[in-house]
Amino acid sequence: MPIPSPTLAERAVNTIRFLAADAVQTAGSGHPGLPMGAADLAFVLWTRHLRFDPDDPRWLGRDRFLLSAGHGSALLYALLHLHGFDCTLEDLRRFRQLGARTAGHPEFGHLPGVEITSGPLGQGFANGVGFAVGQAMLSARLGKGNPVAGHHVYALVSDGDLMEGVASEAASFAGHHRLGRLIYLYDDNGITIDGPTSITFAGEDVGRRFEAYGWHVQAVEGRDHEGIHRAIEAAKADPRPSLVRVKTVIGYGAPRKAGTSAAHGAPLGDEELAGAKRALGWPEEPRFLVPDDVAAFFGAVVAEKQVQRRAWQEAADRWRAASPIESALLDTHLTRWVPQRILERLLEAGPGADATRKLSSAALNRAAPIVPSLVGGSADLAESNLTDVKGGGGFSAATPEGRNLHFGIREHAMGAIANGLAYDGLFIPYVATFLQFADYMRPAVRLAALARLQAIYIWTHDSIFLGEDGPTHQPVEHLSALRCIPNLHVVRPVDAEEVAVGWAHALTRRDGPTALILTRQKLAPVERPGGFDAAAAQRGGYVVRAPAGERFAVLATGSEVPLVQAALALLEARGLPGRLVSVPCLACFAAQPADWHAAVLPPGLPRAAVEAATGVEWWRLVGSDGLVIGIDRFGASGPEKALAEAYGFTPPQVAERLAGWLAGRGVRPA
Repeated sequence: MPIPSPTLAERAVNTIRFLAADAVQTAGSGHPGLPMGAADLAFVLWTRHLRFDPDDPRWLGRDRFLLSAGHGSALLYALLHLHGFDCTLEDLRRFRQLGARTAGHPEFGHLPGVEITSGPLGQGFANGVGFAVGQAMLSARLGKGNPVAGHHVYALVSDGDLMEGVASEAASFAGHHRLGRLIYLYDDNGITIDGPTSITFAGEDVGRRFEAYGWHVQAVEGRDHEGIHRAIEAAKADPRPSLVRVKTVIGYGAPRKAGTSAAHGAPLGDEELAGAKRALGWPEEPRFLVPDDVAAFFGAVVAEKQVQRRAWQEAADRWRAASPIESALLDTHLTRWVPQRILERLLEAGPGADATRKLSSAALNRAAPIVPSLVGGSADLAESNLTDVKGGGGFSAATPEGRNLHFGIREHAMGAIANGLAYDGLFIPYVATFLQFADYMRPAVRLAALARLQAIYIWTHDSIFLGEDGPTHQPVEHLSALRCIPNLHVVRPVDAEEVAVGWAHALTRRDGPTALILTRQKLAPVERPGGFDAAAAQRGGYVVRAPAGERFAVLATGSEVPLVQAALALLEARGLPGRLVSVPCLACFAAQPADWHAAVLPPGLPRAAVEAATGVEWWRLVGSDGLVIGIDRFGASGPEKALAEAYGFTPPQVAERLAGWLAGRGVRPA
């Protein structure tokens, strides 16, 4: 790499520093302090260590750089601009403006070179662990000298990241698995929004905490370029994940605000920004200045990086020629290949009724041998969620090729680690726990939906009917809460056929996450007089049975489909035939055209919905004069059958509720 003179290095660092500060000031909002304090460490990392090619931002052999401290986004945008990525000065001038690619916190897919959507603190920290898991797993599968063996995962993390519990969970997981390609630079500036970290964060020794997790820990001053360089070199040489504690000054250079919370979350102000520029020998005008010698230096850096890229490509070509089988495997990961006829393959297992968690396990183990990129695991509940890939082996430091991930009781980190695997684009991750504990995963799930990541969630024990564990483990409001997340597809299947459709959807959907909501208890079979129509089921809602002379329609999902079918049989015997509609995925059904909605739910036909949950979302489908039979209170500890009776979810009870509603509408037996 070109080594600048001390004077040129200082000018280059100040260019980074003030591009970021100018962007924040021009926007009238943002966080100038982190970019101004961390510019030196970012300069050393990007110019002397980070592998990248701005002409191919997703180059397989690149090092990954994650800005976990997403509030410092202006730093990342300045770095991308100076290193030749498609991030223009105009993008910097439009920082935080509506429609700009330079969002207030980095958003994956908006700007080349942005690896993750970061903002909620701690999430990016855990995402990086997912990147490192994927690197270790795929490299082990491909063997010696493969194209993914050499890259590192770097992240810039903050005090706030290290306070969040999700980071602690992820750090523990990473240390246990000795993810040595993980190198985090900790911007240790000692300041948060409310003041110095000493008001809440002085009672622990961060370095010793990470050493206890099994990390390699170093400390260095934030303006010591050679010290930062040596620390990164030492981190790359150590087999453990590394934390480099870099002591910085937030808002470095600002005459009154440096080292204070005033530099954290608001523009410096014109006077303070001008004072910072004077203090560091930088012209007050023009804003967004990139001196010619600095631009030339960064251009030389990029040219050398691209020499590295060409050398990597030559080695990768030699490896591919010598390793055709492994090369083909790599290609399946690069495309996340799924057989075109995956649904047919899953349906070949045949129809069946059982606990849907068991049916899902069968589908997973039918898919895993033909979808190599499918990997995942459970938060210490594999035996309950039934999520092990048989014969897949367990991922560990000793067996990184294993595809079963044992996350331990770390749901927060599990969701974010899955996102890291998904961001990197080489795996289709699935993760599992009880539906009740989806709450622990919710921040990561929301980010997956926002970033349009392909992740699969397996949430079992889906209602009060899991039984004796009681209300702490019985989800009631969770289906409604999850369905509120835009771009999350929530699938609640009833039998083997719908499970196959749900899994096929999750495996082929590339623009967002999919949740499979599964029962603990065995379900009764569903009778379909016309047979199972897979194409209809793929639309999210379809007709199971439409008897002659039907007077009304009832919608249901999962365990309530056979319940409603039994209730409808009782009503039909009383001269009140009703249509049964299964709606395994409300989001998929909502996306269908009007003619499909009319075919499934004919206009004028009274509608009811039955689901063992709060059910507020069903009113959109049944209308204000419809009926929703749900659960609006917490569960209780007791056997499944006793709970069904107590909560009004037996066939006779549902039939009576429906009959009373129909009578109120003037619908009488034929």
